[in-house]
Amino acid sequence: MRVTAKLFLAASGLIATALRAQSPVGSAPVVPVTTTAMPPAAAPAAAPTLPTPHIGQPDGGWNLQAAMTPIAAEARHVVMTFIDPIMVGVCIVVFALLLYTLARYRAGRNPVASRTSHNTLVEVVWTVVPVLILVVIAVPSFRLLANQYQPPKAGLTIKATGHQWYWEYEYPDQGGFSFDSIILSDEDAAKKGDPAKLGVDNRVVVPAGVTVRVLTTAADVIHAWAIPSFWVQMDAVPGRVNETWFKVDRPGVYYGQCFQLCGTKHAFMPIAVEVVPPARFAAWVAAKQKENGITPKTAAASAGSLTSTAAPAANAAAEVKTGVTPAVPTVTAPPAPAAPDASPATAPAPAATK
Repeated sequence: MRVTAKLFLAASGLIATALRAQSPVGSAPVVPVTTTAMPPAAAPAAAPTLPTPHIGQPDGGWNLQAAMTPIAAEARHVVMTFIDPIMVGVCIVVFALLLYTLARYRAGRNPVASRTSHNTLVEVVWTVVPVLILVVIAVPSFRLLANQYQPPKAGLTIKATGHQWYWEYEYPDQGGFSFDSIILSDEDAAKKGDPAKLGVDNRVVVPAGVTVRVLTTAADVIHAWAIPSFWVQMDAVPGRVNETWFKVDRPGVYYGQCFQLCGTKHAFMPIAVEVVPPARFAAWVAAKQKENGITPKTAAASAGSLTSTAAPAANAAAEVKTGVTPAVPTVTAPPAPAAPDASPATAPAPAATK
């Protein structure tokens, strides 16, 4: 009987264990899972502008580069209309006189050499004609110089500092962020679509249709910031700030170089200016400000400081132009404090002692 009872109890335990194993798992508590929404992916950065062949870069020809600014168009007109025709004409006249002299006064035709020492007509001609040529060249040249060094009001200011052997650029109106621009290897330049020896890692970016003022200086030796298609060349001198300007309406990439012998790597200081639409320029500035930790308020304060610096000169110019002196604000002096009583205070009489 005892053995039968033990077998019964063991069987009952196995059955209970099997029933528990078959019980639903859902009876166990379920821990809620919190899902976090992923932020949307950032918009990809705008692809850099690709240069246009034969525009803003040398193409191996003998002609001037295509003019991309008003000053460049005027200068090209002066060269093509005045300088080149006069130069060709002078060369033709000089070579014609040389050939005539060789043929007319050769020894076979003149066994006895002429003893003529001077000729009044010839001397007058070779003095007056060069003067007239210089006057013809000077009139459009002076007008071009006046237009080049009297720029319109600038909408953007860039500071270019020359180093041996790279350029540093600063945007003072946009918070003062700066960056270096260093030449790319020929392989990297080809990947970006830049011409060899003219591609840089960081281009100067400016908006189209805006007058850009460029302040040039140097940190070591004399350099020169020059872009042929803009007809711009300005020396960058240590300890001195020079100024030039340009205005480009056509978006694209335009190249230049340092135009002053500045050392062994003078030929490896290229300049690349990328002209973009104003909206794209604003986005580029915002990205640069974010990269450098500059808030729009800081940038506005920086631009405001430049405006406040120029305000006294503008007020003085307005005073001279209108003949009216600006009103001086009246400042009311605070009332003077009351004068202290000069009479000494009367000390209380000591108490009488017995």
